[in-house]
Amino acid sequence: VTQPHQHNTTNPTKKTAPETMAESKTEAKTEEKDFYTEFGRVKDNKVPLLYSDEYNLSFFGLEKFHPFDSCKYKNTVNKLKEKKLIQSQDLIKVKRKASKQVLKMVHTDEYLESLKNARTVAGITELFFIAWFPSSWVKSAVLNPFKYATAGSVLASKVAMERGFAINLGGGFHHCSGSEGGGFCAYADVSLCIAAARKNYDNVKNVMIIDLDAHQGNGHENDKLTFSDDRLWILDMYNSDIYPGDTRAKRAIDCKVELRCGTGDNEYLTKLKDSLELSFSRFTPEFIVYNAGTDILYGDSLGRMEISPEGVMKRDQMVFEAATSRGIPLVMLLSGGYQKSNAGVIADSIENLHEKLGIIKKKEK
Repeated sequence: VTQPHQHNTTNPTKKTAPETMAESKTEAKTEEKDFYTEFGRVKDNKVPLLYSDEYNLSFFGLEKFHPFDSCKYKNTVNKLKEKKLIQSQDLIKVKRKASKQVLKMVHTDEYLESLKNARTVAGITELFFIAWFPSSWVKSAVLNPFKYATAGSVLASKVAMERGFAINLGGGFHHCSGSEGGGFCAYADVSLCIAAARKNYDNVKNVMIIDLDAHQGNGHENDKLTFSDDRLWILDMYNSDIYPGDTRAKRAIDCKVELRCGTGDNEYLTKLKDSLELSFSRFTPEFIVYNAGTDILYGDSLGRMEISPEGVMKRDQMVFEAATSRGIPLVMLLSGGYQKSNAGVIADSIENLHEKLGIIKKKEK
């Protein structure tokens, strides 16, 4: 675990010159009566789980023959239903995809324009066959699912602030920054979630990202550097033997834990415990984004780690308990991990979180 940077943890009541990723991109915004209404309504009779069928990717049925589960999000919902934890009407439905205005809170015009080129999207998603498809199809079949999941991450910031926690059953595109996509991440939903929380809640200044995907979260890390955001603390624990190996982005990490291929439960959970304790001893966040990738599971050909399903459940519980015990709102994003078994592991972990912390409940009146 690297020694953390020093952070300013004061909470001024008056904004000065733009200095965070939220502030620098929202100066010229058009004010809305309710920023969040374009994505969907958060009703009291819903549980703090966000979802849309539009999250799932489909390529003329070809995805059925791919080893990755392109419908992980839908399958996770189905597993939760099988467990009798939820019914469809209990979920907070994401009604609309993220608009250009919302995306521009973090993204540059140049980057958003580049996504109109099918070859650019093919490179970002590593679905190279789509380079030969019309841009209109790429927008509909590939970019729109990313936009819906991104809208879910943004709306989750409101749910977390009202309920204490929220789980977007999608999102976690941590390789995308405001100016560059990559690693199957087309929109910077982690940074956008933070920007939305800061924009809409005056008491949210200091934010912590806990990134436990198997891969380094170089997207939000590069955003932190770009916006010189000293009110953002990043704990990133990842396999240093694999993609992306972004040396520049590592400079943004406050608590860096570099693991190796084959890391198992005992080492992983011990280092996570130490890292959480160190981070909360040095920084006091008012909002947390938890990037909960399940590509750490044994058998994942990209993550190349050896964490058990029980290890994932313990990991998620440790993070939730660290936040809830301190009264800090937390948004969880599913991020990477596309084995056919992942949906079941995620559902098991959410069930465990509910048994331990009661997270699947409707708003108390």
